[in-house]
Amino acid sequence: MGLLDLIRKMKQKNKKELRILLLGLDNAGKTTILKSLASEDVSHITPTQGFNIKSVQSQGILLNVWDIGGQKTIRPYWRNYFENTDVLIYVIDSADRTRFEESGIQLAELLEEEKLARTPLLLFANKQDLMNAARSTELMDGLNLNAIKDRPWQIQQCSALSGEGLANGMEWIRKNIKS
Repeated sequence: MGLLDLIRKMKQKNKKELRILLLGLDNAGKTTILKSLASEDVSHITPTQGFNIKSVQSQGILLNVWDIGGQKTIRPYWRNYFENTDVLIYVIDSADRTRFEESGIQLAELLEEEKLARTPLLLFANKQDLMNAARSTELMDGLNLNAIKDRPWQIQQCSALSGEGLANGMEWIRKNIKS
């Protein structure tokens, strides 16, 4: 092993890098969250038909975020992206109460997946800027989040449009996830 190989290896050890899977139902705000984290324009977002991959630098950690579409026809393909996931970010549209049950079922199924076992969960309760948005306590009860005992988890109220709450979620990842 030459000196150059040794330097590369040392750089890789010191470089903190996480693979993040960003999931949730369609129209929950996943792509808007990703663009907001990347400091990109969020004024025109189109539904994700497949997936987006974006690397975002956050407080010294490189986050490789896989944003997978949430349409019903795409959800069966989510499992193709589970391998080597360091953090699962699940996004819920807090203002769309008619879809809470569907969203809860999808989250429960994800938490049962063997390849995601013990994967830390950050749940973004998005669209808190809307008057009818459910607060995190209501979502915790409705989704039975307190029953999650096999992994670290956090629910974070946010607004993808304004960026409010997103930094708090990233801070939780930085403090609680080992890369």
